This record gives sequence, structure tokens and C-alpha cells, in this order.
Amino acid sequence: MFICDECVELCQQIISEETPEDTEDLDNPVEKGITPKFIYDQLEEYVIGQEKAKKILSVAVYNHYKRVWSNKHSDEEIELQKANILMYGPSGSGKTHLAQTLAKILDVPFAIVDATSITEAGYVGEDVENILLRLIQAADYDISKAEHGIIYIDEIDKITRKSPNPSITRDVSGEGVQQALLKIIEGCLANVPPQGGRKHPHQEFMQIKTDDILFMVGGAFEGMAELLMKRVHKDNYSLGFKQTTNHHDDGQGVIDSVRHQLNPDDLMEFGFITEFVGRLPVIVTLDELKKDDLVRILTEPKNAFVEQYKALFRMEEVNLNFSEKALLATAERAIEQKTGARGLRTILESTLMEVMFELPSMSGITHCDVEADAITGDAPVKLSTDGSEIIELATLEKKSA
Repeated sequence: MFICDECVELCQQIISEETPEDTEDLDNPVEKGITPKFIYDQLEEYVIGQEKAKKILSVAVYNHYKRVWSNKHSDEEIELQKANILMYGPSGSGKTHLAQTLAKILDVPFAIVDATSITEAGYVGEDVENILLRLIQAADYDISKAEHGIIYIDEIDKITRKSPNPSITRDVSGEGVQQALLKIIEGCLANVPPQGGRKHPHQEFMQIKTDDILFMVGGAFEGMAELLMKRVHKDNYSLGFKQTTNHHDDGQGVIDSVRHQLNPDDLMEFGFITEFVGRLPVIVTLDELKKDDLVRILTEPKNAFVEQYKALFRMEEVNLNFSEKALLATAERAIEQKTGARGLRTILESTLMEVMFELPSMSGITHCDVEADAITGDAPVKLSTDGSEIIELATLEKKSA
């Protein structure tokens, strides 16, 4: 095959023109006005509560992207090491939401992966490289963009090794997965199958450097609170723990307090290998959201759930209103179901489902009022025209906690 000089010159011209675009996202974050305070203020608009976690994340993410820029452009002799993030908190406390919001603030590609779907090479499940494929897809297959994105691995606590002695049994979803994740989390040149799935020798690959990808992992770590109580309170653990957990508020306060004392040794005792813990130097602890926090989540953030439903109803020219007691009832149901913020939207959706089904076929409706008894399933949502009640739609079935 012969390539003429004209074609070679054209290719060189195209490459030279594209190079500045490839490095455009490596501007100094300070010069772009991005500071920890800026990141925190942006998080405040979308995330309710978790003040300490938001501060730690703001500093960690700022330092990460400052490191990316510094290692490529600064004359600083010291090479800054990568600092990935581990988030520990109960289900529904906002771990995934925080990671998503950070990516949105920084305008970088973002991918979520469930750790339970990953297995070590040679077993049924996903190869770790498929994590990177999701990020590449989120970046519209722009490798340069993907190399500065954020990956959040959920349920990381599910890949702890099941035995302190790895030689006893083959732990397909435990230590083997941790070992497989080590290289890409620390930083390497990875070969990613463009179509996903298992790799095979004759397959084509996309290459991506993971050195500057920020990895965030999170989990509820069931059983970790008890482990921490034993370490922190030692001899007084049994009596103190049992007494304080008789009442939810007091007991939860104690658990939240010890949760913030999580350290690398606790993670290793829980079942993570030393090398894996070493790749996650930033530990962020989230508290269980209280009832007041959940009510605020319903109404205060920029994309608050209640405001989203109000917008949907406005498209039908209907004014949707939730009473204060309805909001409290929604928060209480989420606490009863142990779903935290994650369950709020599901509760609203099930409460309004029948109305949203019927409303587009009805005429003359101007108001929709939701009271606490509609949230609990003891009464229907009320529809009215010009303030006068005209119809009560029966709920599909009584909702129970």
C-alpha cells in the first residue's frame, strides 16, 4: 500500500489541529475559578445535609484535578500521587448522588458500576475493563475526555474476601476482584473491548490511561458499625451498644459517632486487602439522614422531587400541592422502609401514579392536593376545579411500610 506525500501532510495537519482540543480540559483549576469553596457551594445547591462529607469531597476532588494539571504542566519536582475516595454510609444517605453531582459540577464524564457484577478474569461476570468502557461511552467515545472522568463503584463492601486465608477457597467475587481492580484504580494503560464482554486474543481494543481517572467507591458496609463499636468502646461495648440502640434517636447518634472513626485498619479487618485499602486514602463518612433532612430533600434542592412533580403537573395546567403533613409522612415512610433519600421518589410516584394516569384524560381540573393520608394510603389524592373539590381518585391499593 502506498500513501502519497499529500495525504501524509494532511494527516499531520489534522493531528496538529486536534492536539490543543485534547488538552483543553487540563487547564489549571485555580485559573478556571474552581476552588474547594466553589465545589462546596455547588454541592449545597443539590445535596442536603452531610456537611462534613461535602467539605472533605470538595477538597479531595479539587486536589485531584489540581494534581492532574500539575503533573502534566507544572515545574514542581514532586509528583503528586493519586488519591481515590471511599464513601461509607447507610443506604439512601446520598453516596451516589454526591458522586453524580461532583461530575456535573466539574463537567466531566461519569459512570456508575455495581461491584457485585464484577468477577475476576475467567469467571462468569464482567471484566474490570468493562468499567472503563462505561466511562468511555459516557464521554461519547472521546478517550481524552474519559481519561479525566469520574467512576463510582457502588456496593464495594460486597467484594470483601470471605476468609482471612485466601488459599482455603477460590473467592470469585471477593479478593480476586480487589486484585483485578488494583491496577486500574492506581493507574495503568488498559485495553478495553469496544463492545464490552469478555476479552479474547484476536479482539480489537481501545486503549485508555487510568492515571487521571478519579475512582470513588461506596457502600453501606453492613456490620461495620458493630465492628467499630467493639474497637471504640471495647469492654463497655456490649452494655453500651444494647442500651443505646433501644431508642432510634439515641442509638443512631452513637452509631453515627463511631462511624466517623473508620480507619484503614477497620477496612482490612472487614475484608479488604492491604493494597486495595492503600489505593483509597480519602475516607468520607456519611450519616443516616434524619426526618428533617428528608423533608428538605423533597423541597429545597435545585432538582427537588416535589418541584419535579409540580413541573409535570403544570404541563397539564394543574397546580400540585403537598401539605406539610404530607411531606412529613413521606419522610417517615422512607425511614420506616430504611430507604433514606433513595425511597422518597418511589413513595411520591406510587402516591401520584393513579392521578397521573387519569389526569391527561380529564378536563377542568385545576388543583391536585396531597395530604398525609394519601401518602399512607388511607385516603385518595384530591382533585378540584377552581378550588372546589370534584373527585377523589381511589388508590390502587393501600400502601404499607
